[in-house]
Amino acid sequence: MNRRLDEAEEWLQRGWSDLLSARILIGHMPPVLDTAAFHCQQAVEKALKALLVWKDVPFQRVHSLTYLLDLCEVEEPRLARLRDRAETLAPFAVEIRYPAEMMEISFEEAKEALATAEAVWDAVLGLFPRELHISLSGEETE
Repeated sequence: MNRRLDEAEEWLQRGWSDLLSARILIGHMPPVLDTAAFHCQQAVEKALKALLVWKDVPFQRVHSLTYLLDLCEVEEPRLARLRDRAETLAPFAVEIRYPAEMMEISFEEAKEALATAEAVWDAVLGLFPRELHISLSGEETE
């Protein structure tokens, strides 16, 4: 693989860990919803950053999904269809993590955050070479 693809894979590996963590936390009894929602946002953020690295698009190291989507959509306009859903995850980057701005999140909201993260993840991952899909999941993807 080339350097950009190697670095993109590192971002995707970390994003995959966030996505898996969200799934586990939502399925835990009792569920840990705020942290699961945070990991959903992180999975999307890292997937978008992986795409930008692979496409050799410079970006600031920020948590703004809007900013990252703006850059990604220039390279992959098809991602625009997921913008509204992806941006619903934005409050989970910071606001949900600190007591002063503590948000309450319902089980349904956490499940929707996970479904959104999975949809964005699948769309972004589908843009990468097939061999990268296998190394992330351990299984071939269609």
